[in-house]
Parts: sequence; structure tokens; C-alpha cells
Amino acid sequence: MKVKIKKPTGGQVATAILLLILGILISMQIKSVRQSNELKNLEKARAIELAEQINQLRKENSSLRSQIYELESKIKEYQDSAASISKTTELLKDELDKVKILAGLTDVEGPGIIITLDDSKVPATANVDPNSFLLHDSDILQVINELRAAGAEAISINNQRVVSTTEIRCVGPTISINNTRYSAPYIIKAIGDPKILKNSLMMRGGIIDLLKEFSIEVKIEEASNIVIPRYTGTLKFNYAKIKSEGS
Repeated sequence: MKVKIKKPTGGQVATAILLLILGILISMQIKSVRQSNELKNLEKARAIELAEQINQLRKENSSLRSQIYELESKIKEYQDSAASISKTTELLKDELDKVKILAGLTDVEGPGIIITLDDSKVPATANVDPNSFLLHDSDILQVINELRAAGAEAISINNQRVVSTTEIRCVGPTISINNTRYSAPYIIKAIGDPKILKNSLMMRGGIIDLLKEFSIEVKIEEASNIVIPRYTGTLKFNYAKIKSEGS
């Protein structure tokens, strides 16, 4: 007995096609949703990673700022210290320069006067000691003392710097200055206020008047700039020592 197979109707075929299409669409939708979820998870993970990186960078940035601030503080300390040292060094140098000038250990220049003293050219008369018409160490010393009292800051005699240990004494017909003998004329240079220095020597009854009484030749010139050389001898102290603190 033969079974008769029925052919599907047009409606059945259309329904089957619709179901197939619907299945494909559902499958694609499921796949799309799955891909979307995976993408969202990936983006979420990426966002978390970026957030962590940002936090790390912020921490590093904060650390760098702290290091920069610390370094800037140290630089300022070094600059302040260097400025202080530089200022102290400058002050010490100024003091040292002043001490060198007072001690006669450096060449100096400035305004002042030039005094030329020479033995008398007038022939000695009877009953008058001929030595009175010659320059002596005491004459030179009186001129030096007057200049110092008038504020002379540096003095030389025949280019010998006068310092605290300078000896001025007669040795026969010569005068020894810093262990070097000189004969007249004697050229004394003094740095200071020219007018004050000159007036102190020209004072009535002073040393210049006394020298002129014995016809000693005296010439005084004011100068806008005088150069006085440094002391070239040896400064040696056998007994004087610097007093220690607390003693």
C-alpha cells in the first residue's frame, strides 16, 4: 500500500522561511549581545587600567613636586650661604686691605704733600755750631710726628715707607732709614688732606719755622696724587705676641 506524501502548501513554506530568518536574526542578536558585553567588559577593564595609571601618575607627579620643592629649598640655602660667605670674604678683604695700608705692606696712592728738606747752603759763622745748619734725625722725626698728628695715612722718606718699626737716626753725616743710609736732600711724601698737612707744618712757631732759623732749605708742594711704595723690609717680632683669649 502506497503512502501519498502531501506537498507543503505555500503558507507552510512561507512560515518555514520566516522561522528560519527569525532563527538567524535571533542567533545574530545573541552573538551581537555577547560581543557587546565582551566589548563593555574590555572597555571597563581598560577604564580601570587607565584610572590606575592616572592615579600612579598623580602619585609620581606629587613625588616629583616634593623633590622639586626640596631641591629648590636646598638651592636657596646654598645661594644664601654662598652670598653670606661672599659678603664675609669681601668684608675680610676690606679689613685686610686696611691693615696692609696701616702696616705699610702695600703700595698706596692719593692726594697729599711732598716736602723737600736740604742742608743749609749758608756758610757757618763764628761762634755757631756748624752742625746746626745740617739736618738731623730729630728734625726728620718732628716733621713725621706733625704729619701723623695731622692725619697722614701713609708716609715715606726717600721712598722708604715709614712703618711702626722704622728707625730714623743719624749715622755720621747721614741718616739711616729702615737700615739704609741717606744724605740730604730728604724727600718726604705724605698722603692725606693736602691743605691740612701743609698747614700743620707751616704753623707759626712749628718745626718749619725752627728749621728756617738755621737756613735749612724747605720746599712744600701740594699734589693731587702721590704714590708711596710698600715697606720691603722684614717685620720680625721677638717679644710681642698676640694675646690669647681668656688669658
